[in-house]
Amino acid sequence: MLILVPAYEPDLRLVQLVREIGAAAPEASILVVDDGSGAAFDGLFQVATDAGAHVLRFATNRGKGAALKSGFAWASERCPGETVVCADCDGQHTPVDILRAAAEVAPGTMVLGGRRFTGNVPARSRFGNTVSRWVFRFATGLAIHDTQTGLRAYPADLLGWLGRVEGTRFEYEANLLFEAKAAGVRVHEIPIETIYLDDNASSHFRPIRDALRIYAPLLRFAGASLASAGLDWAGVLLLDALTGNLLLAVVSARIASAAANFRLNRDLVFADRGNVGQALRRYALLATGVIAANYTLLTLLVDVAGAPLVPAKLAVEALLFLVGYAIQRRSVFRNPASTVAPAASDPIPPRRAAATGRSAP
Repeated sequence: MLILVPAYEPDLRLVQLVREIGAAAPEASILVVDDGSGAAFDGLFQVATDAGAHVLRFATNRGKGAALKSGFAWASERCPGETVVCADCDGQHTPVDILRAAAEVAPGTMVLGGRRFTGNVPARSRFGNTVSRWVFRFATGLAIHDTQTGLRAYPADLLGWLGRVEGTRFEYEANLLFEAKAAGVRVHEIPIETIYLDDNASSHFRPIRDALRIYAPLLRFAGASLASAGLDWAGVLLLDALTGNLLLAVVSARIASAAANFRLNRDLVFADRGNVGQALRRYALLATGVIAANYTLLTLLVDVAGAPLVPAKLAVEALLFLVGYAIQRRSVFRNPASTVAPAASDPIPPRRAAATGRSAP
C-alpha cells in the first residue's frame, strides 16, 4: 500500500501524519509530493524524509491535480499492483480513517472518505460542500455526501485512468467524479471523522478561481446554450427580413441553432469521441423530450396551478437546464476523451531516509 500526500507550504502536521502512519502501518510506503513550496520548506521536507517518507519535490507550483498525477505515475513505476490512498497534509485525515479507506478498495472502485460535517465546521466549507453535493447529484446521478474530500483510495487497476483525466489543480478531483460513471468506475463512500483545524486556515483552496475550475463543465454548457440561443434569435430576425416568411425563418433558425449547440456540446463541453450519428440521434430524442416537458410543465404550473407565466417559465427552464446537462453527460455524450498527464519534468528526485528500515521500492 502507498499513502500519497500532496503538500504545498505545509506545517508540522505533515510530519506528524507521516510518523502516525508509519506507526499504524509500518508496512506501507509514504510518498509526499511537494507542489513547489520553495526553499523555505527544505527543512520541513527533510524532517518528513527522516520520519520515513519518500519526498518528490516540484521546483514550481503546478497544482494539486499535477501533484496527484505525478504520485500515481510514481506508484505505477515503484509500487506496481499496490493500492494508493491519497490524504491531505493538514491533519484532516486520521491514520485510522486512511487505513479504513484502504481496506474498502476493490477492483475498478474509487473509495471516498466522506465527512458528515457535524460539529464546528467553517461556514464556507459547509456551504461549498452542500452546493457541490447537489450539483454532482444532478450532473452524474451519484449520491455523494462529500464531493470535496481529499481522502480517496484507488486500486492499482485505476492508475492508468487516473493519469488520463484532465485537470492540474483542485478541479482534477472533481473531474474524477464527473467522469467516473462514463469510465465504468464505481464510487464507494465511507463515513470518516470531520476535522477542521484553525477554521481550515491551512487550506489553499481559492473560493472563486478554484470553484470556476471545478464547475467549468457546467459553465461551458451554459455558455453553449446561450450562444445557441443568440444564434436562434439572430437567425429568425435575419431570415425573416430576407425572406418575409416567418415560418421558414423560425424553422431554419432553430435547426441551425440546434446543430450549433450539438457541435459545441460534443466538442467543447463534453469532449465526446464516440459515434457522431449515434450521439446525434440521442441528442434529437432528448431535444424532443425537452420540448414536450417544457410544454407539459408550463401547462401544469400556469393553467392548472395558476402560477404567473414569467416565474413559471424561469423555473421550468432552470430545471430543464440541469436535467438536460445531466442527461447529455450521462447518456448523449458518453464517450469523453481524456488527456494523458505529462510526466513530471522538474521534480527534485525522491528521497527516503535509510534510518526507517524501509527501502524505496
